[in-house]
Amino acid sequence: MRNENMNDTTYNAWFRCFHGCEGRYALTDVIYACPKCGGLLEVAHDMEMLKRKPGSYWRGLFDKRYMTTKWPYGSSVWGKKELVCPVVHEDNVVSMYEGGSNLFWAERLGREIGVDDLWVKQCGNSHTGSFKDLGMTVLVSMVKQMLFEGKRIPAVACASTGDTSAALAAYCAAAGIQSVVFLPRDKISTAQLLQPLANGALVLSLETDFDGCMRLVQEICHEENIYLANSMNSLRVEGQKTISIELVQQFDWEVPDWIVIPGGNLGNVSALGKGFLEMEALGLIDRLPRIAVAQADRANPLYRSFEKNFDRFEPIQAQPTLASAIQIGNPVSREKAIQTLKIFGGVVEQASEEELADAAARADRTGLFACPHTGVAFAALFKLIDRGVIQKSDRVIVISTAHGLKFSEFKLGYHRDQLQEWGVSPHYRNEPVVLPPEIDAVKKAILDRIEANR
Repeated sequence: MRNENMNDTTYNAWFRCFHGCEGRYALTDVIYACPKCGGLLEVAHDMEMLKRKPGSYWRGLFDKRYMTTKWPYGSSVWGKKELVCPVVHEDNVVSMYEGGSNLFWAERLGREIGVDDLWVKQCGNSHTGSFKDLGMTVLVSMVKQMLFEGKRIPAVACASTGDTSAALAAYCAAAGIQSVVFLPRDKISTAQLLQPLANGALVLSLETDFDGCMRLVQEICHEENIYLANSMNSLRVEGQKTISIELVQQFDWEVPDWIVIPGGNLGNVSALGKGFLEMEALGLIDRLPRIAVAQADRANPLYRSFEKNFDRFEPIQAQPTLASAIQIGNPVSREKAIQTLKIFGGVVEQASEEELADAAARADRTGLFACPHTGVAFAALFKLIDRGVIQKSDRVIVISTAHGLKFSEFKLGYHRDQLQEWGVSPHYRNEPVVLPPEIDAVKKAILDRIEANR
């Protein structure tokens, strides 16, 4: 139903330099970096215009739209259109009804690890199975708006460790726009490879890592006027920041004490912070949470910088990790992420391969089905609780970034004890019990398991 015809010119937004250089640039400009200093851009909103309405107005409006069938406001991203991307006309919105993912009350896991109020934001319960949908709906909608206005954009491209390419391919397919994805060969799961293939993307499997793919896609986009869809394009952040708005909305606008989130290219961290800061500025909330970023110890440049109080940041050569989507040694959004962590009293923790694999399996034993990257977040959470950084009485939300079904090889390998090359000895292994079709054998297996669980 397309029946809420908002005046899209009431509010405005534009690109500006993250470092503060003068100048503003239209969101329909093909621009990814400040032309003066070369730094990242960010999307700025006309906050003075938005502040003319009180926080209670925005809370009421967002609640009224949440998960309805009114186009495009039933999407939990476009339900916050004024604060996300007001310059896209509703007829050019490309939406899969993204957002609205559930909060899983991890009561049993919380009880086991010593936290009374533990929740998991299931961002993998989405169209392509990851939180990347939240940002991609905004970016592809903007491309459709630009094409509508007569700009020549032959294709949209990204480098990816799997989830970004899936989201880009799906949204471009819905919009009838050609997508091109650069993937590091043999470094993503089968499901992640199949998704862009199924949606008609041109899939380039390159014999390099993500950082190598990133260098190439930037060069190609610059030379051929192909639109770049990676997180250095700050339009993505505008969709991803709605995680912040949505999760407090789901708690009747109460702010949690801690949010734990995996960190790779670090756009998700800065998006999380941007959402909370804008809510605070508009009076939707009256305090900020603390943020913990979790990294695999084989791809941990932010953790290393945190250990030195962020005095400097040094890119590294990321090593292979089971958490392949965050195997990034030179994250694009590092400056934004560091600023966010400083504002939010944030911390950074790391996890080994065995720690992340065991943490995912332990969470699964309590009803979840965690991807390896969420396993990194759980492993970091366990450590922060053990050290007393996170307290028993804190309300904690773990951001689950992708659906575990995308990583069935990882999970099967764990339970078959086939991850020795990763240094993993599975402490929560659970294999099928092969038996003859005889009642006594079946009965014994069942009773033995019941007895073992007592």
